[in-house]
Amino acid sequence: MFTLTKKKIAAGLVVAGVTLTASLAYAYWTQDGSGTGSATAGTTTSITVNQTSTVTGLYPGGTPSALSGDFTNPNSNAVTISSVTAAVTAVSPLAGSDFATTGKPNCTTGDFAIGGTSGARVVPVGTNVGSWSGLTLGLVAGAGNQDNCKGAGVTITYTANA
Repeated sequence: MFTLTKKKIAAGLVVAGVTLTASLAYAYWTQDGSGTGSATAGTTTSITVNQTSTVTGLYPGGTPSALSGDFTNPNSNAVTISSVTAAVTAVSPLAGSDFATTGKPNCTTGDFAIGGTSGARVVPVGTNVGSWSGLTLGLVAGAGNQDNCKGAGVTITYTANA
């Protein structure tokens, strides 16, 4: 015959409690859901490419002069550019240095050449920061009579490329 003792009853209650607790621990709900959010990307302001080198004394066929400079970055963070490029966009000849006065060809942007390359850079925030180099400016050799380019001023337009 089977007799119940306090130890057997206590053991049975422990087993029942563990089983009930284990059952409760594994009972849960699952649910799918969805939602939306949004974000906005920032924008940047154009940086300025500054020339800090001084170029003088160019002559036809002479060694091109180095161009170099720095940047002004008004953005709140550094920006990355892939290169700096340049183009001669205007020529200001000395007074009287034109075809009508001298009978010689006018000095034009085609009398000058930009050479070299300026590679990628990270431009820090600020005025006159960072640096660039690698470009040159020269008077083209073999362009005919360039007497009207003597003393001419040249405007160079720089572009920071993304």
